[in-house]
Amino acid sequence: MSMQRFVWILWLIVDLALMVVFATTGRSSHNEELSAGGIFQVAWPFMVAVVIAFAVTRGWETYWKIWPHGFIYWGLVVILGILLRVIARSTAAMPFILVTAGVLFLFLIGRRMISGLFMRHRV
Repeated sequence: MSMQRFVWILWLIVDLALMVVFATTGRSSHNEELSAGGIFQVAWPFMVAVVIAFAVTRGWETYWKIWPHGFIYWGLVVILGILLRVIARSTAAMPFILVTAGVLFLFLIGRRMISGLFMRHRV
């Protein structure tokens, strides 16, 4: 089997890692402890949301597509991540939601732009 058939796994891992980067930078910008537990507390809802959104948008087939798949993916990650955060009794103030939406837009749509470049050069 061709390794290219499974390249989507790499991009899923990148998206999950971006959720850890998001959590780490957020905690750092608020001078919070950068412990593994603290980072996990912020990252896990968004990591779960990434997996769900990846499944809903058939990420193994659409990991490089920006419109409409990337926007649906991004929206699902933001909405589900915030919902899971609230269900877990963490805060979700409007400034947090707006910053989350903006940062995850840059991360997830930006990542799709990069993977799209790889797809163009692969053909």
